[in-house]
Amino acid sequence: MPSIFTHAAIPLALWCASERGRVSTRLLGAGVAAAMLPDADVLAFALHIPYADSFGHRGASHSLLFATLLAALAIAFAKALRASRLQAFAFVFICALSHPLLDALTSGGLGVALWWPWSDQRLFAPWRPIRVSPFANNFFSARGLQTVLSELRWVWLPLLVAVIGWKMVQSPQGWRRRADD
Repeated sequence: MPSIFTHAAIPLALWCASERGRVSTRLLGAGVAAAMLPDADVLAFALHIPYADSFGHRGASHSLLFATLLAALAIAFAKALRASRLQAFAFVFICALSHPLLDALTSGGLGVALWWPWSDQRLFAPWRPIRVSPFANNFFSARGLQTVLSELRWVWLPLLVAVIGWKMVQSPQGWRRRADD
């Protein structure tokens, strides 16, 4: 898995790319929580639930169904999130789904149960450039540093470039510059 910090990168990038005030800070908070929540399944280890179990790490909480349920819950809280029902659903769904998709890009683990409950198969992306993060007790180690550097290269930097590019395309000055060329 990428580190818990990197799972927040997708909602933060979406918020930065949006027009000022378009995504409320409350909705951003819900998106960050939705992007991080699937890793609460590490509690399964304490409950002696095997990693490969449907409710083990990267199991049911890393599924399309789980992302959809979180997004449906966001609809119920749309007013408190200062968002329309559609905006709350879409933002939280994308943020929650980003978690298993990022995990599928990592170099280790058992893959993600993206299609649970329809399939127990664990999936990885065909390309897996992100180093898998060590668990909390080993995060501040040489391996943890390698993970952070990998995440900076393969997640944070591309998102930064995408946000800056999007802002340049969307800015009125960018359009005026093009028209003047």
